[in-house]
Amino acid sequence: MIKRLLGRTGLEISIIGFGGIPIQRLDKESAVILIEELYKQGINFIDTARGYTTSEELIGHGLKKIGRDKFILATKSMSRDYESMKRDIQISLNNLKTDYIELYQVHNVRTEEEYSKILSEDGALKALLEAKEKGSIKHIGITSHDLNIIEKGAESGHFSTIQFPYNPVERQAEELFKRAKELGLGVIVMKPLAGGAIINKELSLRFVLENNNISVAIPGMDSVEQIITNSKLGIEYRSLNDEERAIILSEAKELGSEFCRRCGYCAPCPQRIDIPVQFLMEGYYTRYNLKDWAKERYLSMENKAVDCIECGICETRCPYDLPIRRMLKKVAYNLG
Repeated sequence: MIKRLLGRTGLEISIIGFGGIPIQRLDKESAVILIEELYKQGINFIDTARGYTTSEELIGHGLKKIGRDKFILATKSMSRDYESMKRDIQISLNNLKTDYIELYQVHNVRTEEEYSKILSEDGALKALLEAKEKGSIKHIGITSHDLNIIEKGAESGHFSTIQFPYNPVERQAEELFKRAKELGLGVIVMKPLAGGAIINKELSLRFVLENNNISVAIPGMDSVEQIITNSKLGIEYRSLNDEERAIILSEAKELGSEFCRRCGYCAPCPQRIDIPVQFLMEGYYTRYNLKDWAKERYLSMENKAVDCIECGICETRCPYDLPIRRMLKKVAYNLG
Protein backbone atom coordinates (compact mmCIF):
# COMPACT_ATOMS: atom_id res chain seq x y z
CA MET A 1 0.00 0.00 0.00
CA ILE A 2 1.31 3.44 -0.96
CA LYS A 3 1.83 5.69 2.07
CA ARG A 4 1.92 9.45 2.51
CA LEU A 5 2.84 11.67 5.42
CA LEU A 6 -0.04 13.03 7.49
CA GLY A 7 1.42 16.52 7.36
CA ARG A 8 3.70 17.62 10.18
CA THR A 9 2.50 14.79 12.43
CA GLY A 10 5.20 12.69 10.78
CA LEU A 11 2.82 9.72 10.68
CA GLU A 12 3.06 7.57 7.55
CA ILE A 13 -0.43 6.46 6.60
CA SER A 14 -1.92 4.38 3.80
CA ILE A 15 -3.46 6.53 1.07
CA ILE A 16 -6.67 4.52 1.48
CA GLY A 17 -7.95 4.70 5.03
CA PHE A 18 -10.93 3.15 6.77
CA GLY A 19 -14.00 5.33 7.27
CA GLY A 20 -15.71 4.11 10.42
CA ILE A 21 -19.36 5.08 9.88
CA PRO A 22 -20.70 1.86 8.26
CA ILE A 23 -19.09 -0.55 10.72
CA GLN A 24 -21.80 0.32 13.26
CA ARG A 25 -24.18 -1.84 11.21
CA LEU A 26 -22.15 -4.96 12.05
CA ASP A 27 -21.93 -7.27 15.03
CA LYS A 28 -18.74 -7.77 17.04
CA GLU A 29 -17.55 -10.87 15.18
CA SER A 30 -18.04 -9.30 11.74
CA ALA A 31 -16.31 -6.10 12.87
CA VAL A 32 -13.24 -8.02 14.04
CA ILE A 33 -13.05 -9.80 10.67
CA LEU A 34 -13.14 -6.39 8.99
CA ILE A 35 -10.27 -5.03 11.08
CA GLU A 36 -8.27 -8.19 10.34
CA GLU A 37 -8.77 -7.59 6.62
CA LEU A 38 -7.59 -4.00 6.91
CA TYR A 39 -4.31 -5.25 8.30
CA LYS A 40 -3.98 -7.93 5.60
CA GLN A 41 -4.52 -5.35 2.86
CA GLY A 42 -2.11 -2.77 4.27
CA ILE A 43 -4.62 -0.16 5.45
CA ASN A 44 -3.15 1.33 8.61
CA PHE A 45 -5.34 4.45 9.11
CA ILE A 46 -8.72 4.18 10.86
CA ASP A 47 -11.09 7.12 11.30
CA THR A 48 -14.11 6.91 13.60
CA ALA A 49 -16.07 9.20 15.92
CA ARG A 50 -17.94 9.35 19.20
CA GLY A 51 -21.09 10.10 17.23
CA TYR A 52 -20.96 6.88 15.18
CA THR A 53 -22.88 4.92 17.85
CA THR A 54 -20.96 1.61 18.36
CA SER A 55 -18.18 2.29 15.82
CA GLU A 56 -15.43 3.03 18.37
CA GLU A 57 -16.32 -0.02 20.47
CA LEU A 58 -16.39 -2.40 17.50
CA ILE A 59 -13.05 -1.10 16.24
CA GLY A 60 -11.70 -1.50 19.76
CA HIS A 61 -12.53 -5.21 19.71
CA GLY A 62 -10.66 -5.56 16.41
CA LEU A 63 -7.63 -3.69 17.75
CA LYS A 64 -7.50 -5.93 20.79
CA LYS A 65 -7.25 -9.00 18.59
CA ILE A 66 -4.98 -7.69 15.81
CA GLY A 67 -2.75 -5.42 17.91
CA ARG A 68 -2.98 -1.74 18.75
CA ASP A 69 0.41 -1.01 17.18
CA LYS A 70 -0.76 -2.11 13.74
CA PHE A 71 -2.92 0.97 13.20
CA ILE A 72 -2.96 4.75 13.40
CA LEU A 73 -6.20 5.86 15.04
CA ALA A 74 -8.23 8.98 14.46
CA THR A 75 -11.49 9.74 16.21
CA LYS A 76 -13.50 12.87 16.90
CA SER A 77 -16.11 14.47 19.13
CA MET A 78 -18.94 16.96 18.66
CA SER A 79 -18.21 18.41 22.11
CA ARG A 80 -17.54 22.13 22.10
CA ASP A 81 -16.79 22.84 25.78
CA TYR A 82 -13.96 21.75 28.06
CA GLU A 83 -15.77 19.31 30.34
CA SER A 84 -17.65 17.54 27.55
CA MET A 85 -14.53 17.10 25.45
CA LYS A 86 -12.54 15.87 28.45
CA ARG A 87 -15.25 13.28 29.07
CA ASP A 88 -15.41 12.22 25.41
CA ILE A 89 -11.65 11.72 25.13
CA GLN A 90 -11.77 9.28 28.03
CA ILE A 91 -14.77 7.46 26.55
CA SER A 92 -12.93 7.11 23.24
CA LEU A 93 -9.86 5.70 24.98
CA ASN A 94 -12.03 3.17 26.80
CA ASN A 95 -14.02 2.21 23.70
CA LEU A 96 -10.94 1.79 21.55
CA LYS A 97 -9.20 -0.18 24.31
CA THR A 98 -6.07 1.94 24.18
CA ASP A 99 -4.17 4.43 26.31
CA TYR A 100 -3.40 6.78 23.40
CA ILE A 101 -5.00 8.02 20.18
CA GLU A 102 -2.83 9.46 17.42
CA LEU A 103 -5.38 12.02 16.20
CA TYR A 104 -8.35 13.52 18.03
CA GLN A 105 -10.52 15.90 16.00
CA VAL A 106 -13.23 18.44 16.75
CA HIS A 107 -16.07 17.06 14.67
CA ASN A 108 -18.27 18.81 12.10
CA VAL A 109 -17.79 22.42 13.18
CA ARG A 110 -20.66 24.24 11.45
CA THR A 111 -20.73 27.86 12.63
CA GLU A 112 -18.48 30.72 13.69
CA GLU A 113 -20.15 30.53 17.10
CA GLU A 114 -19.20 26.87 17.52
CA TYR A 115 -15.65 27.56 16.36
CA SER A 116 -15.26 30.42 18.84
CA LYS A 117 -16.62 28.26 21.65
CA ILE A 118 -14.07 25.52 20.90
CA LEU A 119 -11.21 28.02 21.15
CA SER A 120 -12.57 29.85 24.20
CA GLU A 121 -11.13 29.74 27.72
CA ASP A 122 -13.57 26.97 28.66
CA GLY A 123 -13.64 25.40 25.20
CA ALA A 124 -12.92 21.93 23.83
CA LEU A 125 -9.44 22.86 22.63
CA LYS A 126 -8.28 23.30 26.23
CA ALA A 127 -9.22 19.67 27.00
CA LEU A 128 -7.48 18.46 23.85
CA LEU A 129 -4.30 20.34 24.70
CA GLU A 130 -4.30 18.88 28.22
CA ALA A 131 -4.77 15.36 26.83
CA LYS A 132 -1.94 15.98 24.38
CA GLU A 133 0.34 17.11 27.18
CA LYS A 134 -0.45 13.91 29.08
CA GLY A 135 0.21 11.79 25.99
CA SER A 136 -3.29 10.32 25.70
CA ILE A 137 -3.66 12.02 22.33
CA LYS A 138 -0.78 12.88 20.01
CA HIS A 139 -2.26 15.39 17.56
CA ILE A 140 -5.35 17.60 17.19
CA GLY A 141 -7.46 18.04 14.06
CA ILE A 142 -10.64 19.71 12.85
CA THR A 143 -13.41 18.52 10.53
CA SER A 144 -16.14 20.51 8.82
CA HIS A 145 -18.39 20.64 5.78
CA ASP A 146 -18.07 24.45 5.70
CA LEU A 147 -15.16 25.76 3.63
CA ASN A 148 -14.85 29.03 5.57
CA ILE A 149 -14.62 27.21 8.89
CA ILE A 150 -12.03 24.72 7.67
CA GLU A 151 -9.97 27.55 6.12
CA LYS A 152 -10.01 29.35 9.46
CA GLY A 153 -8.94 26.18 11.26
CA ALA A 154 -6.13 25.59 8.78
CA GLU A 155 -4.66 29.06 9.28
CA SER A 156 -5.13 29.12 13.06
CA GLY A 157 -2.06 27.12 14.06
CA HIS A 158 -4.15 25.10 16.52
CA PHE A 159 -4.60 22.01 14.35
CA SER A 160 -2.30 19.50 12.68
CA THR A 161 -4.91 18.10 10.29
CA ILE A 162 -8.04 19.12 8.45
CA GLN A 163 -10.82 16.82 7.24
CA PHE A 164 -13.16 17.94 4.47
CA PRO A 165 -15.28 16.41 1.65
CA TYR A 166 -13.59 15.99 -1.73
CA ASN A 167 -14.63 14.05 -4.82
CA PRO A 168 -15.27 14.76 -8.52
CA VAL A 169 -18.48 16.62 -7.59
CA GLU A 170 -17.17 18.59 -4.59
CA ARG A 171 -13.92 20.28 -5.56
CA GLN A 172 -14.28 23.58 -3.72
CA ALA A 173 -11.37 22.82 -1.36
CA GLU A 174 -8.66 22.24 -3.97
CA GLU A 175 -6.96 25.59 -3.33
CA LEU A 176 -7.26 25.06 0.42
CA PHE A 177 -5.55 21.67 0.11
CA LYS A 178 -2.61 23.36 -1.62
CA ARG A 179 -2.40 25.88 1.19
CA ALA A 180 -2.71 23.13 3.82
CA LYS A 181 0.29 21.33 2.35
CA GLU A 182 2.28 24.56 2.47
CA LEU A 183 1.35 24.88 6.14
CA GLY A 184 2.38 21.29 6.86
CA LEU A 185 -1.14 20.11 7.60
CA GLY A 186 -2.39 16.59 7.01
CA VAL A 187 -5.41 16.51 4.69
CA ILE A 188 -8.01 13.80 5.29
CA VAL A 189 -10.65 13.44 2.59
CA MET A 190 -14.11 12.36 3.66
CA LYS A 191 -16.90 11.59 1.18
CA PRO A 192 -14.51 10.47 -1.60
CA LEU A 193 -17.50 8.71 -3.19
CA ALA A 194 -19.87 11.62 -2.46
CA GLY A 195 -21.52 9.58 0.27
CA GLY A 196 -22.18 6.69 -2.11
CA ALA A 197 -23.95 8.87 -4.69
CA ILE A 198 -21.23 8.24 -7.28
CA ILE A 199 -21.68 5.02 -9.22
CA ASN A 200 -18.18 4.87 -10.77
CA LYS A 201 -16.56 4.35 -7.39
CA GLU A 202 -13.13 3.23 -8.59
CA LEU A 203 -12.79 6.24 -10.87
CA SER A 204 -13.87 8.57 -8.08
CA LEU A 205 -11.26 7.22 -5.65
CA ARG A 206 -8.55 7.38 -8.27
CA PHE A 207 -9.56 10.97 -9.04
CA VAL A 208 -9.16 11.85 -5.35
CA LEU A 209 -5.81 10.07 -5.02
CA GLU A 210 -4.41 11.99 -8.00
CA ASN A 211 -4.35 15.08 -5.79
CA ASN A 212 -0.93 14.98 -4.14
CA ASN A 213 -1.97 17.61 -1.61
CA ILE A 214 -4.15 15.12 0.23
CA SER A 215 -2.82 12.58 2.71
CA VAL A 216 -5.58 9.97 2.74
CA ALA A 217 -9.07 9.19 1.45
CA ILE A 218 -11.39 7.45 3.92
CA PRO A 219 -14.28 5.69 2.16
CA GLY A 220 -16.71 4.02 4.52
CA MET A 221 -16.52 0.23 4.32
CA ASP A 222 -18.55 -2.53 5.93
CA SER A 223 -17.50 -5.66 4.02
CA VAL A 224 -14.34 -7.60 3.27
CA GLU A 225 -15.08 -7.24 -0.44
CA GLN A 226 -15.13 -3.44 -0.20
CA ILE A 227 -11.83 -3.43 1.69
CA ILE A 228 -10.12 -5.63 -0.90
CA THR A 229 -11.47 -3.58 -3.81
CA ASN A 230 -10.53 -0.21 -2.33
CA SER A 231 -7.16 -1.41 -1.07
CA LYS A 232 -6.20 -2.54 -4.54
CA LEU A 233 -6.46 1.07 -5.72
CA GLY A 234 -3.87 2.08 -3.14
CA ILE A 235 -1.60 -0.85 -3.92
CA GLU A 236 -1.77 -0.75 -7.72
CA TYR A 237 -2.46 2.97 -8.09
CA ARG A 238 -2.63 4.45 -11.59
CA SER A 239 -3.79 7.84 -12.81
CA LEU A 240 -6.98 8.28 -14.82
CA ASN A 241 -6.68 8.24 -18.58
CA ASP A 242 -8.59 10.74 -20.72
CA GLU A 243 -11.53 8.43 -21.30
CA GLU A 244 -11.89 7.58 -17.60
CA ARG A 245 -11.63 11.23 -16.62
CA ALA A 246 -14.38 12.15 -19.06
CA ILE A 247 -16.65 9.43 -17.61
CA ILE A 248 -16.27 10.51 -13.99
CA LEU A 249 -16.53 14.23 -14.71
CA SER A 250 -19.66 13.59 -16.77
CA GLU A 251 -21.22 11.76 -13.82
CA ALA A 252 -20.22 14.58 -11.51
CA LYS A 253 -21.88 17.13 -13.80
CA GLU A 254 -25.07 15.06 -13.85
CA LEU A 255 -25.19 14.89 -10.05
CA GLY A 256 -24.88 18.65 -9.68
CA SER A 257 -24.65 20.11 -6.17
CA GLU A 258 -28.06 19.38 -4.68
CA PHE A 259 -27.77 15.74 -3.74
CA CYS A 260 -27.70 13.63 -0.60
CA ARG A 261 -24.28 12.35 0.55
CA ARG A 262 -25.96 9.77 2.83
CA CYS A 263 -24.04 10.95 5.89
CA GLY A 264 -27.09 10.23 8.07
CA TYR A 265 -26.87 13.40 10.17
CA CYS A 266 -30.52 14.18 9.32
CA ALA A 267 -31.71 11.19 11.38
CA PRO A 268 -33.81 10.35 13.24
CA CYS A 269 -36.91 11.48 11.40
CA PRO A 270 -40.01 11.84 13.64
CA GLN A 271 -41.99 10.01 10.93
CA ARG A 272 -39.35 7.25 10.81
CA ILE A 273 -38.52 7.99 7.19
CA ASP A 274 -35.07 6.77 6.14
CA ILE A 275 -34.31 10.01 4.33
CA PRO A 276 -31.04 9.02 2.57
CA VAL A 277 -32.69 5.86 1.21
CA GLN A 278 -35.48 7.95 -0.32
CA PHE A 279 -32.94 9.91 -2.34
CA LEU A 280 -31.02 6.75 -3.20
CA MET A 281 -34.16 5.17 -4.70
CA GLU A 282 -34.93 8.34 -6.63
CA GLY A 283 -31.40 8.29 -8.03
CA TYR A 284 -31.88 4.76 -9.27
CA TYR A 285 -35.21 5.83 -10.79
CA THR A 286 -34.14 9.06 -12.48
CA ARG A 287 -30.45 8.54 -13.34
CA TYR A 288 -29.71 4.85 -13.67
CA ASN A 289 -32.61 3.43 -15.67
CA LEU A 290 -33.91 1.21 -12.85
CA LYS A 291 -37.39 2.67 -12.75
CA ASP A 292 -39.43 -0.47 -12.02
CA TRP A 293 -37.00 -1.80 -9.43
CA ALA A 294 -36.66 1.53 -7.63
CA LYS A 295 -40.42 2.17 -7.57
CA GLU A 296 -41.14 -1.32 -6.24
CA ARG A 297 -38.58 -0.87 -3.47
CA TYR A 298 -39.93 2.56 -2.59
CA LEU A 299 -43.58 1.49 -2.46
CA SER A 300 -42.72 -1.47 -0.23
CA MET A 301 -41.32 0.83 2.49
CA GLU A 302 -43.49 1.33 5.55
CA ASN A 303 -42.40 4.98 5.89
CA LYS A 304 -41.56 6.95 2.76
CA ALA A 305 -41.22 10.43 1.32
CA VAL A 306 -44.96 10.93 0.92
CA ASP A 307 -45.30 10.63 4.73
CA CYS A 308 -43.17 13.73 5.39
CA ILE A 309 -45.04 16.27 7.56
CA GLU A 310 -42.52 19.02 6.71
CA CYS A 311 -41.44 19.63 10.30
CA GLY A 312 -38.01 20.65 9.00
CA ILE A 313 -35.97 19.07 11.82
CA CYS A 314 -33.85 17.20 9.26
CA GLU A 315 -32.83 20.44 7.55
CA THR A 316 -31.43 21.89 10.77
CA ARG A 317 -29.10 18.88 11.04
CA CYS A 318 -27.94 18.61 7.42
CA PRO A 319 -24.29 19.73 7.12
CA TYR A 320 -24.92 20.61 3.46
CA ASP A 321 -28.02 22.74 4.16
CA LEU A 322 -30.03 20.75 1.65
CA PRO A 323 -33.70 21.66 1.13
CA ILE A 324 -34.72 18.19 2.28
CA ARG A 325 -38.44 18.87 2.48
CA ARG A 326 -38.55 20.05 -1.12
CA MET A 327 -36.37 17.16 -2.21
CA LEU A 328 -38.68 14.66 -0.49
CA LYS A 329 -41.64 16.15 -2.35
CA LYS A 330 -39.78 15.45 -5.57
CA VAL A 331 -39.19 11.84 -4.49
CA ALA A 332 -42.89 11.42 -3.70
CA TYR A 333 -43.81 12.89 -7.10
CA ASN A 334 -41.45 10.63 -9.04
CA LEU A 335 -41.97 7.40 -7.11
CA GLY A 336 -45.34 7.78 -5.39
